[in-house]
Amino acid sequence: MKLLAKFNLMLILLFGTGLLLVSQLSRTFLEKNARDQTLQQAKLMISSARSTRDYTEQELDPLLEKTPESAKRFLPQTIPFYAATVTFNHLRKDYPDYTYKEAALNPTNPRDRADQWEADIIEYFRNHPDQKQLIGERQTATGTSISLSQPIVTNASCLECHGSPAAAPPTQIQTYGSANGFGWTLNEVIGAQIVSVPTAVAEGIASHIFHTLLLYISASFLVTLAVIDLGLYYIIILPVRRLATTADLVSKGDLSQPELICKGKDEIAEVTASFNRMYVSLKKAIEMLDK
Repeated sequence: MKLLAKFNLMLILLFGTGLLLVSQLSRTFLEKNARDQTLQQAKLMISSARSTRDYTEQELDPLLEKTPESAKRFLPQTIPFYAATVTFNHLRKDYPDYTYKEAALNPTNPRDRADQWEADIIEYFRNHPDQKQLIGERQTATGTSISLSQPIVTNASCLECHGSPAAAPPTQIQTYGSANGFGWTLNEVIGAQIVSVPTAVAEGIASHIFHTLLLYISASFLVTLAVIDLGLYYIIILPVRRLATTADLVSKGDLSQPELICKGKDEIAEVTASFNRMYVSLKKAIEMLDK
C-alpha cells in the first residue's frame, strides 16, 4: 500500500472515530436544546394568551359592556377565555403544530371543559398552589406530546359572571343557561392554560440541525484531507520518489544523473543532501578505479 493511501486510511479511521463520538454527544445536546426551544416557544404563547386575557378583562370588557348591543345579546368577545382562544387560533396559522386550551373544571361554555388529563393538571395546581408552571408528557394517538401549563386563578371580576346565576348578566344566562360556570370563589384555581406540541416537532428541529452539522463537519474533513494530501505529496512523497528513482538508476550503473535539488532544512532536505554526498563520493571512487 502506498504511503499516501496509508496516511489517508489512518486519517479516515481517526475522523470516523471522532465523528462517532461527536455525533453521540451532539445528538443528545441538540435534542435537549430543541426541547428547551420548543418549551420556550410554548411559554411565549401562554404569555401572549395571558396578555390577551388581561387586555380583554381590563380594557375591552368595560367598553363593550356599555354598548347597546351588549344589552341585547351576550358578547363572547368580552370573555378572557374566548379572547385568548380566538387569538391563539389565529397564531396557529404560523404554528400549526401547537395547540392551546383554557381548560376548566366547571366552565360556562362546554367547549372549555377539561378532559381527564387536563383535569389532572388542574388538580395538581390546586394541590400545589405555590407552583406556577407544569411541564409534562403524555401519549396521544399520534405519538408523545409535550405540554406546558399555567394555572388560571379567579379574581374579583371573574365572580361578577361566575359567582352565582342571580348575579350573572341576563344575556349570559340566555346564551349558556344557569347550570354551568357558577360557584367560583375568589383566588380559586378553576382551570389551566395548556399549550401542547408533539415531541416530533423538537425531534425534527434536532434532526435537521444534527444532519446539517454532520454535513458541514464531513465537508470540512474532505477539504482538510485534500489540502493535507497535496502538502504530503509535494513536501514528502514527490521528493522521496525522485530520490528513489535516482538511487535506482545509480544502483544500475548510470552515473550520468545530476545531483538532486536540495532546498530547505527539513528532514527530507537532509536525506537528499546525504544522498548527494554519497553519490558524489561513489562517482569519484568509480572514476579513480577506471584510471
